[in-house]
Amino acid sequence: MTLIVSLLLIPACAGKDGSIVAQNGDKVKVDYTGTLSDGTVFDSSKGRTPLEFTVGAGQMIAGFDKAVVGMKVGQTKKITIPAAEAYGPSDPDMIVSVPRSKLPAGMKPKVGDQLGMTTSDGQQIPVRVVEVNTDNIKVDANHELAGQDLTFEITMVAITK
Repeated sequence: MTLIVSLLLIPACAGKDGSIVAQNGDKVKVDYTGTLSDGTVFDSSKGRTPLEFTVGAGQMIAGFDKAVVGMKVGQTKKITIPAAEAYGPSDPDMIVSVPRSKLPAGMKPKVGDQLGMTTSDGQQIPVRVVEVNTDNIKVDANHELAGQDLTFEITMVAITK
């Protein structure tokens, strides 16, 4: 009796040179450095474990997700993500005035302080103090990077199909 074995090869998505490239649904690991338009570094994986996520799963800001599609292991790219594909525009409705009488006794907030605020449905959200006066404080619940274009240098470390 002869046993015939056939092997079905399903090609992975490959770049022009035949290397495997990242696609939606792949788990990837990347090293990155994020900078603002003035060159200030706001986040980096340098000195830490590479960032791991599933491409296209909504775990990352939209522009970052799009940027890694088509990258191969070892490739580095620098991209600028417009605010709309990052943390969105700054929403003026997310800046609210809070009477000091609503603050915990003895609290002395300063501009720049990070606080937690509870919404009417009980959700805890981070806010930044942006103004302080005798009767009220003004807090901003926008993401701290809202309204800003972000530049990332991304290096693909690993792709798992």
